Amino acid sequence: MQIPVYAFTGFLESGKTKFIQETLEDPRFNAGERTLLLLLEEGEEEYDLSAYPHKTVYLETADQQTITTEQLAQLQKKHAAERIVVELNGMQPIVEFYNKMPEEWVVAQEVMFADSTTILSYNANMRQLTYDKLSGAELVVFNRMQKNTDIMPLHKLARNANRRVDIVYDYVDGTTHFDDIVDPLPFDLNAPVVEIQDEDYALFYRDISEEPKKYDGKTVKFKAQVAKLRKEKSGYFAPGRFVMTCCEADISFMGLPCKYEKSNALHARDWVTVTATVANRFHTLYKGVGPILTALEVLPADAPQQEVATF
Repeated sequence: MQIPVYAFTGFLESGKTKFIQETLEDPRFNAGERTLLLLLEEGEEEYDLSAYPHKTVYLETADQQTITTEQLAQLQKKHAAERIVVELNGMQPIVEFYNKMPEEWVVAQEVMFADSTTILSYNANMRQLTYDKLSGAELVVFNRMQKNTDIMPLHKLARNANRRVDIVYDYVDGTTHFDDIVDPLPFDLNAPVVEIQDEDYALFYRDISEEPKKYDGKTVKFKAQVAKLRKEKSGYFAPGRFVMTCCEADISFMGLPCKYEKSNALHARDWVTVTATVANRFHTLYKGVGPILTALEVLPADAPQQEVATF
C-alpha cells in the first residue's frame, strides 16, 4: 500500500509549523487518518496536538542527515500511519530525504514557505539551497507580505527556478493573492521557424522539456554544441548547451536527441546552428515520450558570447 507524503519546505522561521498546525486542525484535511507528523527541523513554534480534531496525529522528531530508511519505516509502522506529514530541514537538500524514503512512501505534495522579508537575502547568500526548495515545489507561499511590497522580484525568483509552481502572496492583514503575472516567451511559437536567440536557450530547453506537446510539429532553429549519444545508433546526435541553473556547482549539459543522416561527420563540442522539426514521441534518452528533433539543416557556427547558458 502506498503511503502519501506531504512535504513542507523552507528556511527556519518561514511559517512551515504554523501552516502545518492549521492544516491538521482543519477537519477537511484531518478526518481521522492516522498521521505521522515528522519534524526534521526545530523552530521556535511548537505543535499543539490537543488542537487536532482527532487523536490520530503522532509527532516524531529526527535528524534529517542521520535518519535511515529503516528508521523511517519503523516510525511509520510504530504508529500504523496512513500518511506522512514532514517538516523538512531548510539547511539540507530535499533529495537527501527523498532518497531515504521507504519504497511505499510517495510524495503527494511539496509546498515551500518563504518569509518575503528575508527570502531574497537567502537567495543572494545561499542560492543553491533556495533553488533546491523552489525547483520541486508545487506551491510556494511568500508570507509576511506588506501591501506595498513589490511582488516582481519574488515572482521572478520563483519562475526562474520553476515555471510550473503556483505562487501565493500572504499578507500581514490576513489577505492572500494568487500570482497572475503572465510571462510571455521571448520567441514566437507561431512563426514558421521558431528562432531561439543565444541568450534564450536555457528558457527554450526548459519550456520544451516541460511542455513538449506545444512544440509538436514546430520547426525550431538554435545554436548548440554537438554531443554524441553513446547508446544510440548512428544517425542521431544531441545538440545542446551547458546550462547554469543557479550557481557554478550545478552546471550541466542540456541537449535534445536529433535525427541527422550526417551525424557521424560531426565532432563533439563543435558549435553548430540547427534547424529541425520537432515530434513528441518515445526515445530511450527519456525512457519514455519526449521531444525528438529531425534536422533539416546543421551548419557550423561560432560560439556564442556567453558559452554557458543561464535563465
